[in-house]
Amino acid sequence: MLLDSDTQLNQRSYYEASVERGPLLPPLLGEQRFDVVVVGAGFAGLSAAIALARRGYSVAVLEADRICSGASGRNGGQAIIGYASDQAPFEQQLGREDARRAWDMSLQAIDLIGQRIADFDIACDWVSGYLYVADSARKARALEADMQAMQQDYGFAVEFAHGAQVQQHIQSPLYCAAAYETKSGHLHPLKYGLGLARAARSLGVQIFESSPVRHIRRGERMTLETDQGSVNAAFGVLAGNCMLGEYAPDAAPELAPRIMPVGTYIIATAPLSEELCQRLIPRNAAVCDNNFVLDYFRLSADRRLLFGGRVSYSTRTPAQLKEVMATRMGQVFPALRQTPVEFVWGGFVDITMNRAPDFGRLGSNLYYLQGFSGHGVALTGLAGELLAEAVAGQAERFDVFARLQHHQFPGGHLLRTPSLVLGMAYHRLMDALR
Repeated sequence: MLLDSDTQLNQRSYYEASVERGPLLPPLLGEQRFDVVVVGAGFAGLSAAIALARRGYSVAVLEADRICSGASGRNGGQAIIGYASDQAPFEQQLGREDARRAWDMSLQAIDLIGQRIADFDIACDWVSGYLYVADSARKARALEADMQAMQQDYGFAVEFAHGAQVQQHIQSPLYCAAAYETKSGHLHPLKYGLGLARAARSLGVQIFESSPVRHIRRGERMTLETDQGSVNAAFGVLAGNCMLGEYAPDAAPELAPRIMPVGTYIIATAPLSEELCQRLIPRNAAVCDNNFVLDYFRLSADRRLLFGGRVSYSTRTPAQLKEVMATRMGQVFPALRQTPVEFVWGGFVDITMNRAPDFGRLGSNLYYLQGFSGHGVALTGLAGELLAEAVAGQAERFDVFARLQHHQFPGGHLLRTPSLVLGMAYHRLMDALR
């Protein structure tokens, strides 16, 4: 999903500038029939299509815009273990055994990226390594407590650093603690997404671009209608996240109140010297702090710093975005204060109230995958696999997630955005004071 009417900003994605897309795929025309129809050609939809096609199903993918034109092709490129919610919702709602299963599946989600890259020869600049950082003594204690709990409860160990030791991981005056692990990593998301699309098509999946779904007629076999055609299928998969509300407001109205589109933004510098890159982030890890309103950043394959953050709950692009983000980047890395910023872009992440993913069914044959809450680079691949298992009649792993209870955002259609804007202002103030 694009930001708003700021066309210049929308066209300045570093990712789009660094790939060559093929010709626009034809839209859906006329009446067609498939075993499964998938709405959304992002990571989740394409992963589901690949897994379904490998099981012998005929699959159509309907994309309102272009392949990975939404969050899948615009995100920070960080593939992270675990969930944005941490383990609490799983432990509290499902119990320790299924919480452990969910945790193990999040590790498998990272492995699946490597498997897809190897199976389909996807060149997407994958780098292993992730660094969690804290910028105050209180946040350092919280970070260490979180990491100790993950080691004690789930056997996941990290390399922890305090004080001057932090400089071995990141050369920044801002951080007083860091935790490094090698399971997570980072990649070029649009290269990865376009590689998934090529893989899906090689397996016989038909992808239709410029084909927004306008209406769904549910039933034993469902029909999805677009502007110029329709698909009749035994199973449907809604994998468009917050795009569903824009393109098909009546497709699944019961799902929309459970997710909120949150704007997040990224700047990309001019290319840096190899020596400077090695000095700033010696292990070339992806980095994220543990603030509520967080910063996340990494180096690209052509040695640019991609620096993300500055969320917006109002769906409007923040004022003076480039300058504000460049200033924040300079606080993290004083050595980059005079470095030119060549790209500024953003997009929407779909979040749930508790930040846990929201997977499930509507009736017996319409599935949905939403609410990745910033962890979608890895979890979307897992979601596609679980979805295909469920369609094939093996729903045990899918139902670990389907059993999670999700609440609607407060305030209804008119008031939930203003209430979240006020809540974000409060959390931003708390981050600054602690």
